[in-house]
Amino acid sequence: MFELRPYQQEAKEAIFSEWEKGINKTLLVLPTGTGKTIVFSKIIEDCVREGERVLVLAHRWELLEQAADKLEKTTGLGCVTEKAEETCIGSFFRVVVGSVQTLARLKRLKQFSPDYFDTIIVDEAHHCISDSYQRVLKYFENSKVLGVTATPDRGDMKNLGQYFESLSYEYTLPKAIKDGYLVPIKAQTIPLKLDLTGVGQQAGDFKLSDIGTALDPYLYQIAEEMVKCCMDRKTVVFLPLIKTSQKFRDILESKGFSAAEVNGESKDRAQVLKDFDEGKYNVLCNSMLLTEGWDCPSVDCIVVLRPTKVRSLYSQMVGRGTRLCDGKDYLLLLDFLWHTERHELCHPAHLISGSEEVAKKMTENIEVAGCAMDLEDAEVKATSDVVAEREEALAKQLKEMKHRKRKLVDPLQFEMSIQSEDLASYVPAFGWEMGPPSEKQISTLEKLGIMPDAIDNAGKATKLLDRLDKRRTDGLTTPKQIRFLEQKGFNHVGVWQFENAKHLIDRIAGNGWRVPHDINVASYKGE
Repeated sequence: MFELRPYQQEAKEAIFSEWEKGINKTLLVLPTGTGKTIVFSKIIEDCVREGERVLVLAHRWELLEQAADKLEKTTGLGCVTEKAEETCIGSFFRVVVGSVQTLARLKRLKQFSPDYFDTIIVDEAHHCISDSYQRVLKYFENSKVLGVTATPDRGDMKNLGQYFESLSYEYTLPKAIKDGYLVPIKAQTIPLKLDLTGVGQQAGDFKLSDIGTALDPYLYQIAEEMVKCCMDRKTVVFLPLIKTSQKFRDILESKGFSAAEVNGESKDRAQVLKDFDEGKYNVLCNSMLLTEGWDCPSVDCIVVLRPTKVRSLYSQMVGRGTRLCDGKDYLLLLDFLWHTERHELCHPAHLISGSEEVAKKMTENIEVAGCAMDLEDAEVKATSDVVAEREEALAKQLKEMKHRKRKLVDPLQFEMSIQSEDLASYVPAFGWEMGPPSEKQISTLEKLGIMPDAIDNAGKATKLLDRLDKRRTDGLTTPKQIRFLEQKGFNHVGVWQFENAKHLIDRIAGNGWRVPHDINVASYKGE
């Protein structure tokens, strides 16, 4: 029996729960290296046991081969192929692995009845908004659909929210590292300014040909910096163009590295990858070939020379080095001072921070450090810095509001008081979340002491109400207690127990609504 890890079992149960509730299009988010193929293989096993026919859909044949191989190893199930001249029609196998390029052809689709597949698994689901995927998914519109992706945060899933109805389960990169399933990541900023101001945009990202041209003058300097940082490491370098990748390989060779290069046209690709895996080379250059469907756990350094604002792509590149391996303590991730007029460029901070504000502060702190910084430590420090800045801004805001009598707590004050980063940085992703809060939500928030005017979407209202309900269960302070005591000068009343706050308010009331002299407001912790 193949046993799932605890989070994999939780994910599987959450997905079936969504389907049972009638939510047929749901997402699973797992970081690269945490076994997404294993999870959906076990889901397929249960579906087949119920007599269902399942389609695994992907855009690259390597991904489908991996899925078929993992499915057989973990469940014993065989599958049939739908690509080029091969077809599943007439086969007794209940599982089909299909290329989206093949199935998206109208003539091919028409060979199937619209109810042919009961369940569809979309691997690397961040691609599924494209026309070809949508043509297939809409044709089989009554099928249950599971999309699997390693996209690191909800902000990046706004587009996916146009198709998927829910996020059934998310296992974050920091959690996977903390639980010991992935290696820690240390990021280091290389003090080399690369100018991207002339780089154009194409299909929502930086134009590859322009990046190649902009990058070319810096290749020798980058190689020299790599000599300082990763001469003794097993490194994968991502570059924008084949010619740039080949040129950089030659430069690295001249600097003393044992370097190889692979691309989509390499006839000896399998052999080069095997040689790299076995240690014949210590650097592998590629022009975006190795972002998906390739694993080499011994990789312990990633160099991203293909700047991007697409977080799923950035996550895929870095994910080539996060797997566990004997003797590997951490992954070194080299970042560069990309100079651009646009601010949406991905940096290491975006791998673990859902807050753009915290990610920006992390990037600044890592740059100032001048050495490799553990990303989780960097996030703790940046979050503390951001909280301090927010508290300063909030103090000014509250001072301005002092003369305006309010019985309700501003949501920002509540979030800061309970020290809730997830509420403060929340971004709605799915359709229902983006709509306005309902009248019932507004009424309940006001009744519980939260000013609803600043809550402009149903998703945020839902999260706030859920948090308030949990706080009541946990015996923590109410918004009204927070408002009253923080007006008196007490700090972070949101982390106090309800009974402690009640006792203090009773003392203040008994003292003519003045704070007793024996209480130091600045240092009081609510105990």
